[in-house]
Amino acid sequence: MPEPHFQPLGGNDMPRFGGIATMMRLPLQQGVQGLDACFVGVPLDLGTSNRSGTRFGPRQIRTESVLLRPYNMATRAAPFDSLQVADIGDVAINPYNLLDSVARIERAYDDIVVNGCRPITLGGDHTLALPILRAMHRRYGPVGLIHVDAHADVNDTMFGEKIAHGTPFRRAVEEGLLDCKRVVQIGLRGTGYAAEDFDWCRDQGFRVVQVEECWNRSLVPLMAQVRELLTGGPAYLSFDIDGIDPAYAPGTGTPEIGGLTVPQALEIIRGARGLDIVGADLVEVSPPYDPQGTTALLAANLAFEQLCVLPGVDYRT
Repeated sequence: MPEPHFQPLGGNDMPRFGGIATMMRLPLQQGVQGLDACFVGVPLDLGTSNRSGTRFGPRQIRTESVLLRPYNMATRAAPFDSLQVADIGDVAINPYNLLDSVARIERAYDDIVVNGCRPITLGGDHTLALPILRAMHRRYGPVGLIHVDAHADVNDTMFGEKIAHGTPFRRAVEEGLLDCKRVVQIGLRGTGYAAEDFDWCRDQGFRVVQVEECWNRSLVPLMAQVRELLTGGPAYLSFDIDGIDPAYAPGTGTPEIGGLTVPQALEIIRGARGLDIVGADLVEVSPPYDPQGTTALLAANLAFEQLCVLPGVDYRT
């Protein structure tokens, strides 16, 4: 007989303000044995360039996730009825050394993905995308990418450093980790260092959707195009919370005005259904700038939505 699927702890079994705060009150498991998918935290902020604090992101996202229930009432997704999912805790980063932390993350994700477990990462700053993509590449080869962000994160250097939260996708291109014809960046905006800043992405073959293309419209038609572009191979979903307007997500280190709305964020993630999503992240939540927990609550919901679009999820009819 197969093992029964883990289920989030219900609000009638333990009050939602009680118990240990794992993601959605799922069981805490050491390692990924027997899991189809997992939530994992990366409490990193050594790569941030402005306001630090994302090291506290995974813990606060888990805290706010206690409000979540196991069924998606909009899409009728029932992930816990079809996938074995647990919270596997945090990667033990080195709080004094960014490069060592990157190496630790890379080793941890090698162990997570080796047998096909699909991780949903709670960040942590966006530097973590590089070591994760390295591990993904060893498992799957070059992957497609849906990248939601205010920033392209393709700087060559930041203060002379090659690895930081503004450089991961430049390094990923250089290392051959991405299938560049299957990369879409959504929500880019703000001021830059040169008028051509986003053109580097286009020159690599990325589809760049600046935020002005998203204003005052549904993104369902856009995501139909994205699915067509990314179909046919593995894809990774990287979601920086600062892609959303700071009116909805103030708790982040590099906020930019004029961002995506929460319904648009849901349309993007739900629009990835049907793709071979091999992993996802939700990064740059900085609780010191999120006193009401609004940003972390949003992040918890978006991480659940990411789970709901993984391959193998049942949908109730």
